Amino acid sequence: MILCCGEALIDMLPRDTTLGEKGFAPYAGGAIFNTAIALGRLGIPTAFFTGIADDMMGEILLATLKASNVDYSPCAITQRPSTIAFVKLVNGQATYAFYDEGTAGRMITEADLPALGDDCEALHFGAISLIPSPCGETYEALLDREAEKRVISLDPNIRPGFIKDKPAHMARIKRMAAKSDIVKFSDEDLDWFGLAGDHDALAAHWLAHGAKLVVITKGAEGASGYTRERKVTVPSERVTVVDTVGAGDTFDAGVLASLKMDGLLTKPKVASLDEQAVRNALTLGAKAAAVTVSRAGANPPWAHEIGL
Repeated sequence: MILCCGEALIDMLPRDTTLGEKGFAPYAGGAIFNTAIALGRLGIPTAFFTGIADDMMGEILLATLKASNVDYSPCAITQRPSTIAFVKLVNGQATYAFYDEGTAGRMITEADLPALGDDCEALHFGAISLIPSPCGETYEALLDREAEKRVISLDPNIRPGFIKDKPAHMARIKRMAAKSDIVKFSDEDLDWFGLAGDHDALAAHWLAHGAKLVVITKGAEGASGYTRERKVTVPSERVTVVDTVGAGDTFDAGVLASLKMDGLLTKPKVASLDEQAVRNALTLGAKAAAVTVSRAGANPPWAHEIGL
């Protein structure tokens, strides 16, 4: 089982009512939530951990997880409100009004952390859930607790507009990356860290600091995976792009799903991946992400849609 640990929120997207009035409609979202949904749809045993509100928005989140075969029993269900993001679209570009103070997801603490059994092979972390307190500290504490026993996957998924204290967040990502087996960056993520060098040099930097597999996604230019012994590059799938919402989250799921299906989701095996294993992981990530970008919103593919 893979446990995805991070934000779940409600995106309020602009929609016209049946009377032609302007309004908003609720959609389940969140980067780590999207990865959990994608893994569940690919047939991978998946669970999800965050704080979920005991309200109508929380019901939407739980129903969406259940529909995609994701176990939400690790979640802390509380009386705090749901995180809400109102979205404004101008020429296809989104801006957000984000409401997260005192919410169920933000306010989780170490007391909410789930006990994990031997069936849990890997944990996946990342995105905006690592920024605020106390949830950022809580997820880091969970990673620290489990890093020696299970595969750790990290996608920093940097969102500069949400980061109020760049040095503090950068320090957290560096600490977590040093204890992670798999770290994935987009090319935009790498720019945020401000390190010198091309992608090969930057991958070598993160490998030297603890990662066993570094993945760099480059949009339409494909993706590269690096271990200390090799570099593997795969092209992106050629599709008509509707939007890129959830593309990176789905890619993460494809990588983890491939390693799981190939029987490689253990710390020793991730530390010694051969070229074919890396290629398989990147290829499935790219194939799954291509379906997501070909349709509106974060709507990852089911296994049968990509021939699994």
